[in-house]
Amino acid sequence: MRIVKLGLGAGALALLLAGCAGGGIAGRDRPDEFAVTRNAPLVIPPDYALTPPRDTLLDLLTRQGIPVVSIGKVRDLFAGRGVAEAIPTKSDDEGVDRLIDVIRSDASGFVFINLVDFDTLYGHRNDVGGYANNLERFDERLGHVLSVLRESDLLIITADHGNDPTTPSTDHSREHVPILIAGSRVRAGVNLGTRSTFADLGQTLAANFGVGPLEYGTSFLEEIVVEHS
Repeated sequence: MRIVKLGLGAGALALLLAGCAGGGIAGRDRPDEFAVTRNAPLVIPPDYALTPPRDTLLDLLTRQGIPVVSIGKVRDLFAGRGVAEAIPTKSDDEGVDRLIDVIRSDASGFVFINLVDFDTLYGHRNDVGGYANNLERFDERLGHVLSVLRESDLLIITADHGNDPTTPSTDHSREHVPILIAGSRVRAGVNLGTRSTFADLGQTLAANFGVGPLEYGTSFLEEIVVEHS
């Protein structure tokens, strides 16, 4: 089963938005004193990208010949390891465009996309209106993504942390993150509850592709799908 993992970097909806590495803004009271460059790609300089200390799921997939496609800053987060094809983007909207392109192709394997605008443009800047508008834009685009999924595709939307734009701080916030799963083979109405660790998701992906078990986590694959390969 091909898996599309969508990550929302901060916030209430998670489409695999991985978070940024930033923290609070020191010595400033108003985040709107800073300009945001919207057209520059988010790239961590190679000198600062830390190599994962042990094999990741991406490494295991690649070793078994299962293609891994990253969209957005995912490749940089893993220092380029375990990624067969990296597609850079300049915005969440472009990221969804590239995702739809990949889904419509004959590609198989694991597609990993990070929508970072929730985090960098709106969460860290406490831009409540911008955050809300981006959620509405993504909600509309999500309908397009769902409409092009193939029968064997599994879509997972999640986040690695929160970044509530309504809090006094500009730092990441610590609320639970969602896991939303869709696809023609997904059982309807399954409540996965509050998981004890985010590693459960990685273990589930490993089980789907037959590259596990990983060191941590409990797979919930059998709970969510009617059939898998």
